[in-house]
Amino acid sequence: MIEFPHSPPKDCSYEYENFNTRTIRIWLCNSRQFDYNLGASTKTVWGFYNPKKRVYYAPINAKTIGKEVNIDNTTAYTAMQLKRTPLESAFL
Repeated sequence: MIEFPHSPPKDCSYEYENFNTRTIRIWLCNSRQFDYNLGASTKTVWGFYNPKKRVYYAPINAKTIGKEVNIDNTTAYTAMQLKRTPLESAFL
């Protein structure tokens, strides 16, 4: 188990699974029921974690590890980084 810094959003939870020998894949699981999948729970990849290096990675997709990220720049929903223009960043 990893020391994950985020609390899950409402109606969600996190699942952790071994992705390969040195990386853990973190899933965000939504417990609400949706018609498109006949009421089954849905999940999306939050990101990846290397416990030996203690480093988080943004996902490119559920099977591909992206760039290393600072955990302070992630949200409870995803490790993907927002790409903002300088003008957008000025208003934050």
